[in-house]
Parts: sequence; structure tokens; C-alpha cells
Amino acid sequence: MDTRKVQVTGGSTFTVSIPKEWATDNGIEAGTEIAFYPDGESLLLSPRGGDEVVEGTLDIGDLHGRDLTRAVVTMYVSGFDVIRLETEQVTAEQRRSVRNATQGLVGLEVVEETSGNVVLQDLLDSGQLSVHNAVTRMRLIATTMLGDAIRALIEDDDDLAADVIERDDDVDRLWFMVSRVFRSTLRNPGAAAEIGLGREQCFDYHSSARQLERIADHSAKIATIALDLEEVPEDVAGALEGLHEDAVAVVEQAMDAFLEDESDRATRLANQAREDVEPIDEHTRRADEEIRSLEDAHQAQFLGLVIDSLSRTADYGGNIAETALQKAAPRP
Repeated sequence: MDTRKVQVTGGSTFTVSIPKEWATDNGIEAGTEIAFYPDGESLLLSPRGGDEVVEGTLDIGDLHGRDLTRAVVTMYVSGFDVIRLETEQVTAEQRRSVRNATQGLVGLEVVEETSGNVVLQDLLDSGQLSVHNAVTRMRLIATTMLGDAIRALIEDDDDLAADVIERDDDVDRLWFMVSRVFRSTLRNPGAAAEIGLGREQCFDYHSSARQLERIADHSAKIATIALDLEEVPEDVAGALEGLHEDAVAVVEQAMDAFLEDESDRATRLANQAREDVEPIDEHTRRADEEIRSLEDAHQAQFLGLVIDSLSRTADYGGNIAETALQKAAPRP
């Protein structure tokens, strides 16, 4: 830690020097402008403004298919505004993988293509992004997906199951956007100022978004199982519906707590959500007993996975409730 004393110059101006080593490492010299960002009782300074375009280059010579798609997603989430993909000769298969990646990422577009490179750019102004709206949208999609997945399983509705699986891409798109914004606020304090949220708030939204993304994944998993199974016995269907209602109730109450601005009410809702997780273990055991009596081992195995996904959903709701409690707690 380096300390400096505040000086008074001209009778009314406060000044403080900055460490020379830090200034040299960041290319700061006489005349360089430094940006200051208030953050509670702290004042953050950055050697650059928030409007600087961050560019990154990636050699994709050995990347294909999912590996290439994953690499593009990683650079997007890391916060690059311009992504240059270079190789000796970009293949048609690589171009398809890149376009598949851009379709799943908010704001990212192909802006230049040649035989040896593809240039992607984030065209969305970060000031237009709303992490709050993204997480609220994720909540709606994820919980609706779960309900539709259970209905598709019980009613043997393959069209509905396929639709649930497709909707998982919508949640992933929002999740990647929230992750990108969150990492940007860690790297650049100006990003937090642009979106109107403090870095702690961004962390809380990121944590809750992660739980919602997992709920969507389990919904898609249940929908995939629904495509493989046919008729579900009536007593098992009833157990699954009851477990689903209890799990979703925890998630909904936890999200209500997380989005509540009044601290006391948020704390009450979050504590209730946490308490409601415990009885679900008993519901899970009863549902397990129902499927153990099935003669079809294949069916029993898959329905066991469904029960596990519903139980995990309740746990994810409990995690959101924990975040809500931290968000509502007094600041030190």
C-alpha cells in the first residue's frame, strides 16, 4: 500500500500526488487525463475513460466447431469490443461457427470478413444495457420453461418439450450479457457508472443470474427427457407437479426478495424462501418412493433425474435468497 498526504494549493484546491511507478506502468505523463469515479466512501481513478474501444485478436487456425464458438463467447464475456479472428484461410465451417456464436450474443455482429480474418464488434452502447431488466427477463423465461417442461413430460407433448429446449438459448444470451457487463465493471469503474449500478450490486445481479441460468439448463434437461419418455403414471405425475410447485415458489419468493428495495421486507422474504427449501427434501423423498415402485427401470431412471432437477431448482432459489439477504444487509 502506498499513502499520500492531501495538499492544499491556491487556498482552496485539494491535490494529491500519484505513485510514479504506477503512472509509468500505465503510460501516464504530464498532460494525461485521469478519470475519477466516486464509489461510496471511495474514489476510484482510471488512466482511461470509459469510451475507449477494447480490441482483441485470436488465432483460430486450430479452432473449429464448438471450440471456436466457445472461444468467441469467452472473448465477448471478457469485455472485448472488437474481436479479430485471424488465420491463414478461414474455412466455411469456421465462418458458420462464428455466425452461430454471434447469434447467441447480445450486440455482437460481424463487421468485416476477408479470406484470412473475421472481425466482430459489439455494436450495443453499454449505457443502453439494463442488468436489472436482463435478470428480470431471465427469471420469467426460466420459471416458465420449468413449468412447460414438466407439462410436456406429463402430457407427452414433444412440441412443447422442443420449444423449451430452444428457449434455453434465450436465457444463455442474457446470461452472457450480464457476465460481460459484470466483468467490465471489475476492469473499468467507468462501466459501472454508465449502467447506473455499483460494483457490489453488479456482483449480486451476476450471482442471481447464474442461478437462473442453471434453472433454465435443468428445464431443458427435463424437456430432453420428455422427448424420450412416453406416458408418466398418474401418481408419479402428481408427485412431480407438487414438487415443481414447491420449487418454483422458492425461486419466485427469493427473486421477490432480491428485487425488493425495502431492506426489512427483502429480509423477511429471503428468510422465508430459505426456510421453504427444507420441506422440499421430504417432498423429494416421497417422489423418489413413487418412482422406485415402477416396473420400467428405464422410466424410473429418467424420472429420478427429473426429481433431482426439481430439487436442485429449489436449492438455486435458496442461493438467490442468500444473495438477497446480503444485498439487504447494512453496509459496513
